Amino acid sequence: MNKQKPPNNRNNLRNIAMLSGIAFEMGAIIYLAAKGGIWLDEHYNTEKRIFTAIATILGVAIAIWVVLQQLKRIKY
Repeated sequence: MNKQKPPNNRNNLRNIAMLSGIAFEMGAIIYLAAKGGIWLDEHYNTEKRIFTAIATILGVAIAIWVVLQQLKRIKY
């Protein structure tokens, strides 16, 4: 008979914890980038909010990169 290996509950819980934290990390990174862009726009008195747009896009890119790095560490 073929014996199947039981799932490792410890790894499953660790993976669930990592995945649940990803959303909060993404939100924090994007929020801080947007706040930084708003601060730059106010500091330099720009009317078109170009720093906010650039910082937010950069924050999204960084957040995606962080998520991809974390997904590589998850063991199935």
